[in-house]
Amino acid sequence: MAEARVILITGARKGIGRALAEHYCGRGDRVVGCSRKAVDFELEGYEHHRLDVADEAAVHELFQAVRTNHGRLDGLINNAGVASMNHVLLTPLDTVRRIIETNLVGTFLFCREAARLMRTSGGGRIVNLTTVAARLHLEGEAVYAASKAAVESLTVTLAHELASMNITVNAVGPTPIETDLVRNVPREKLEAIVARQAIQRFGELRDVLNVVDFFMDPASDFVTGQVLYLGGV
Repeated sequence: MAEARVILITGARKGIGRALAEHYCGRGDRVVGCSRKAVDFELEGYEHHRLDVADEAAVHELFQAVRTNHGRLDGLINNAGVASMNHVLLTPLDTVRRIIETNLVGTFLFCREAARLMRTSGGGRIVNLTTVAARLHLEGEAVYAASKAAVESLTVTLAHELASMNITVNAVGPTPIETDLVRNVPREKLEAIVARQAIQRFGELRDVLNVVDFFMDPASDFVTGQVLYLGGV
């Protein structure tokens, strides 16, 4: 039986993050999750931390706990993210800052600290969450799409910087999945996005889990710097 991995998942309280936590705990891995609020579930092998992913001091403290409690980190899944649907002329600056801080700065901080820990234990896997909104240049989501386009650029650059440390860095871009992230998006807009896909259906959690599993697989050590969009966009 394979040794249990130590996997860190941001934004693990609900939606895709919670599904990922349940998935990897179910496989016998040790999962460290985080979010701004407390979770309302318990899983064997799961521990939760409350923090803002863009708070450098809090992130550093979390990784210190991972070092103390586990001694290593095998995988990081940067799932935490926020979105806002506004025309650019109606987008306040505080919304811009909140999206960039969470989606880009948070992802950067966790990638940096994860790489520092992974390089001491022989390598690891980093998977970042992006979105088809970046690929499709969706109107009303300029800042959200821009933040995720930056995450994609970061992903590819880090793949090159970290390759010599046996750390792979990849990204997956889901189509609309019925989670809280799209709760306030008009149904007709979501359906218009789906209509632009080669496979015209809403995404499901299993679709994301499948791709993340592929990127996280030890056999995927020759796959890095890739951005994989779902649905065929």
